[in-house]
Amino acid sequence: MDLRHLRYFVAVAEERHFTRAAGRLGIKQPPLSLQIRQLEQELGTALFTRLTRGIELTEAGTHLLDQARQILEQVERAKAGVQSRARGEAGRIRLGFAGATYFQPRVPKLIQAYRQRYPGVLLLPEQSNTPYLVEALRNGHVDAAFVRPPFSSGEGLTVYPVVEEPMRIVLPSKHPQARIRSMSLATLARETFILFPRAIGPGLYDSVIASCQLAGFSPILGQEAPQISSIVHLVAAGFGVSVVPQSIEQIRADDIVYLRISGEAPRAPISLAIRKDNRSATVRNFVALARQKTGAAG
Repeated sequence: MDLRHLRYFVAVAEERHFTRAAGRLGIKQPPLSLQIRQLEQELGTALFTRLTRGIELTEAGTHLLDQARQILEQVERAKAGVQSRARGEAGRIRLGFAGATYFQPRVPKLIQAYRQRYPGVLLLPEQSNTPYLVEALRNGHVDAAFVRPPFSSGEGLTVYPVVEEPMRIVLPSKHPQARIRSMSLATLARETFILFPRAIGPGLYDSVIASCQLAGFSPILGQEAPQISSIVHLVAAGFGVSVVPQSIEQIRADDIVYLRISGEAPRAPISLAIRKDNRSATVRNFVALARQKTGAAG
């Protein structure tokens, strides 16, 4: 028994007439009658009672009609599901976010646009740091990730720049310089800096250190923050000052202020990375939309 036999059988059963069923199927009546006889021979029972003005289903035919409809519906659902996945309209993406990249407005806007365009794709977020996500991409545990370049062990990845945002000085609100709008990094030469461990964001960490050295001093390093977003709370608690990506300004607290950096200032780049050998249509669609929305090259 094959699907063609079932489709022919259902058409004849619903039309109760071979000629009308043949017209519905777009075939001649004799070949259709032959296919039904072959199906009856295979099953070893009559499916129809032939009448002068049409046909009727036998008891066995009535049972088969219900089963055949279910089988054909399941086949159509499976076909639609396969085609949907092939177009990248269904499936899932394990999506990584390094540091505080999700604070950058372009990132959540891209996620929202993707979910609106591809509602059948499940996004599974994973928040971590750039070194971990780079390794997770390479071993297949993550499909795509927003990371902060530069980073090591990037072989085998394709990286698309998303945005490069300026950085901001964050001071306790009681700091003598807290009321001004901008200041140079050199002004902070005697301050204690609150940074995150270099191991979780080497590119951003090195950029801050290099900018301080370019301003004529090596920063005094104090308490380390477990992640970028927690720096603000340590500054508010009086542990020191810091330099953070501009998008961190979304974290508001009464005890801190953000200032623009005058002169040479570090930048905080964000890129979207995937494996070079990733052939997933869902991931390709995500990258295409990211490049469209952010102008990402690559």
